[in-house]
Amino acid sequence: MISAGDFRNGVTIEYDGDIYIIIDFQHVKPGKGAAFVRTKLKNLKSGAVFEKTFRPSEKMEKAHIERKDMQYLYSDGELYHFMDVESFDQMALNENQLEGALKFVKENDMVKILSHKNLVFGVEPALFAELKIIETEPGFKGDTATGATKSATVETGATVNVPLFVEIGTVIKVDTRTGEYLGRV
Repeated sequence: MISAGDFRNGVTIEYDGDIYIIIDFQHVKPGKGAAFVRTKLKNLKSGAVFEKTFRPSEKMEKAHIERKDMQYLYSDGELYHFMDVESFDQMALNENQLEGALKFVKENDMVKILSHKNLVFGVEPALFAELKIIETEPGFKGDTATGATKSATVETGATVNVPLFVEIGTVIKVDTRTGEYLGRV
């Protein structure tokens, strides 16, 4: 059990029969009245985000999320297929369960499958990905002084803003949480 006074970002709780992750919280102590905790919760099954206030003494069950390493195999258009590298068991997930998590994941990359009580609800990619640029505008000599960026498409089909000197065929490092260019490899 966890009390609302102990909430932190990233904590998962069971509330009203669903699993939520705390995106943001704020302890509020008004001049009059009792203190309360204002939270922003994300439903891990549906993806819906809403705000809720709790009394600091309210207790909830802490949800234990299982993270299992699996290899992304391929997509057949509707389903995305994953394999457990230890037991070779395969599983397929639909787009609703992924929520765009595979934007920077190539075939055969390792990901973490997130589940709660054997119900899979999401995929967590590695924090960083090394991807090849397949399409971008050419950079011009002398344009680098301003620190300007241009749009580039990587091999997974995602778009990343990169510096002007990056060309087609360059392998770059990308932060998968923000989609931010981190450098050349």
